[in-house]
Amino acid sequence: MRKSLILSATATLALTACSQNDSGPSEAAMEEVAAVPATESAAADAVAGNEGAALPTLAEIPVNLPQLAYVYDFRWRLPGEEIGALQRRHASLCEQQGPTICQITGMTKTGEDDGEVAGELKMAVATRQARAFGALLEDEAEDAGADQIAAEITSEELSKQMVDTEARLRSRVELRDRLQDVLRNRKGKVEELIEAERSVAAVNEEIDQARSWLKEMEGRVAYSRVTVHYESGTPVTSDFLGPVTGAVGSLGSIFGYLVAFLILIGAVALPLGGVVWVARRLNRLGKPQETATSA
Repeated sequence: MRKSLILSATATLALTACSQNDSGPSEAAMEEVAAVPATESAAADAVAGNEGAALPTLAEIPVNLPQLAYVYDFRWRLPGEEIGALQRRHASLCEQQGPTICQITGMTKTGEDDGEVAGELKMAVATRQARAFGALLEDEAEDAGADQIAAEITSEELSKQMVDTEARLRSRVELRDRLQDVLRNRKGKVEELIEAERSVAAVNEEIDQARSWLKEMEGRVAYSRVTVHYESGTPVTSDFLGPVTGAVGSLGSIFGYLVAFLILIGAVALPLGGVVWVARRLNRLGKPQETATSA
């Protein structure tokens, strides 16, 4: 009796399983299929419930700032005997900032203190501190009684050159790596391997050149060139004195032209005068002989 019950129960479960397989997918499969639209509807409900709230935005696209190389140019006028002192004060001011902020790249001074004097001071200043350093230079010059006659700030855009150089550098590095792989694998003829070695040397030279260019441009962007000019001379104070000063200055040229003209006349007139004098002398010597003959 127990065996018949077990057999009937087993047969019933088997028939139930067969009917479920024939009719369609299982409950687990149906649950997985239903999960996708449920997720989409949940997202839609979330958006509908937060209509007033700000939607999350995508990450902002990074924008490269322009790479500018700045050049500062200052010009001061003061008495010639004071130019050297102001130039040394400006140089000391640069050294006080430290080598990471300011470096002296050139310094010249020409002329005598009692005459025309000119000087120049060239510096490389960190770009972030360049304007503040220019203000310190102006303060030192004003304390020395110098008159600022010019101040100029210019810049050069280096972004495109730097991007092009970086792209060329990457392409050359990739080419070098491929050529080195050929040499390591030792595939190909001897002539091809020798040509590959020559190509690697040429590409390495281009890579070194591109890196030096890129480093030079990066240095120009990081450090601005600051040039200070010093000059002596008396500025024109009024319109009346201007023509008078010009006329007095031109007297030397006028006298020079006059002396040159007299020398030219003398060089031409003296030989002609000598020829005329000799001719007359000979003429006089010939007249007495003609008189004696006629007598």
